[in-house]
Amino acid sequence: MEASYFRTAETLITGVGSIKEISKQVEKLNATNALIITDKIIQETGLLLQVTNKLEVPIDVMTIASPEPSFEDMEALRCQLINQHYDLLIGIGGGSVLDTTKILSVMLTNKENIRSFIGTDNIKQPGVATILIPTTAGTGSEVTNIAIFTDLQDNMKKGIVSPYLLPNVAIVDANLTLTVPPAVTAATGMDALVHAIEAYTSVNANMLTDSMAIQAIKLIGGAIRKAVHQGNDIKARADMAMGSLLAGIAFGNAGVGAVHALAYPLGGKYKIPHGVSNSLLLPYVMKYNVVANVEKFAEIAEALGENAREMSLRDAADQAVFSLTRLCKDIGIPRSLEEVGVSLEALPALAEEASKVERLLKNNPRTLSLEDIQKIYEEAYRG
Repeated sequence: MEASYFRTAETLITGVGSIKEISKQVEKLNATNALIITDKIIQETGLLLQVTNKLEVPIDVMTIASPEPSFEDMEALRCQLINQHYDLLIGIGGGSVLDTTKILSVMLTNKENIRSFIGTDNIKQPGVATILIPTTAGTGSEVTNIAIFTDLQDNMKKGIVSPYLLPNVAIVDANLTLTVPPAVTAATGMDALVHAIEAYTSVNANMLTDSMAIQAIKLIGGAIRKAVHQGNDIKARADMAMGSLLAGIAFGNAGVGAVHALAYPLGGKYKIPHGVSNSLLLPYVMKYNVVANVEKFAEIAEALGENAREMSLRDAADQAVFSLTRLCKDIGIPRSLEEVGVSLEALPALAEEASKVERLLKNNPRTLSLEDIQKIYEEAYRG
């Protein structure tokens, strides 16, 4: 049995109201000049004040404009920050904000162009200290060693993986997710569920990641409908926040698979939000993957609340696909690629691009050929 590594944030703080702990953490990091990275929505909702009014060090605030930032965006931001001598970056927002914070941290200490970081373990030096505070229950970026950006040269989402992207501190407070609107709650919540399912069925899964992934599936599957349709329910929000966190830790160590690989071209070429593209593709990829690990897909059905023990193993595994299809419908996730503006003629090119995402495809429980990928896209196109 090969050795496996388990990585997550250096310090992890969770619980409703846990944002109050930020001042202690800033003090422990001996910060003297901090930059908060956020977006306009966080400023408009007043969430930013919940952080800034607890800090006593000098603070600047930078807002990122793009919800799907590119490598070019990151290089432009580095030019703005390189001479400011920040010793702490605090990211407060959704996945794009957190990924931006992580990558700018290492870009301030590594002079190479960001494109040289693409792939795994290509960052040479640790970055500036970081504190990550998610305001959505979705990406799990606060506990992963990966950051995703759009490559404008070929309109593809690409990942940068390095232990130097893990934060010094992650603070997960469900109170900060209460203002997230229903559509975003649905998309980000399903993104977290995809993380958990792909981590659970990854060829790299182990006992540690399995325990976190299956608990994440239970929490998210049980709470997401209420979080979407009764957004002020703090228990549902707390279950979603913890589910997203556990899913993030699980996939940060076991990896994700074909759902993400097939979603990358959709985000790059059509600007479909990451959570939407993942959620839309999930049932179709699951249907393809079921035969590769019937036992685990049956366990997923049970975790989602299905009466799997009364079924045969194969029927229970198939029920997991049905359960996810119904869940997506209940919370308003688009059912087909056609619905989100993808043309039938585009599918061969999308399949070609997805087939190149070998870093993720190698984690998938079932091998995919180019023809397999195109067939999945075709089925997802019809809905």
